[in-house]
Amino acid sequence: METLILTLHIIVCVLLVILILLQAGKEGMGVIFGGGNSSVFGSSGAGGILAKMTAFMAVVFVITCLSYTYVTSPRIAAPKSAVVGVDWVAPEAPATESAPAASEQPAAPADKAPAEAAPEANKTAPAPAAKQPAAAPAAGTAPAGK
Repeated sequence: METLILTLHIIVCVLLVILILLQAGKEGMGVIFGGGNSSVFGSSGAGGILAKMTAFMAVVFVITCLSYTYVTSPRIAAPKSAVVGVDWVAPEAPATESAPAASEQPAAPADKAPAEAAPEANKTAPAPAAKQPAAAPAAGTAPAGK
């Protein structure tokens, strides 16, 4: 199909160029033959038929351009394996652990106000031990390492 469309396209291109060059210019002189408009097509010229044929060839040219583009454009398809005879399978997403459900978490007591619940939380957690400064070396002793 590509070859047929491409061959038709090339033929239409050549015919379109010839038809455009055969048409008479503003001065009444054919560009390709160099003579007056009465030289090939008679005394009245060929404006009517050449213009119609040029318009038809222009339409065929556009149709062949679009159809060739459509035929040769890549199609979106499922990915294929590089190994012959093996189908490509999409890897599954790894399972992730979800947060525990609300029913698994301990609920706060409903009968106590939030202000009362806060001191209980401090009672259960031990307070951090305060850091004491290191003892100063006694006077008259040498520092360690010397």
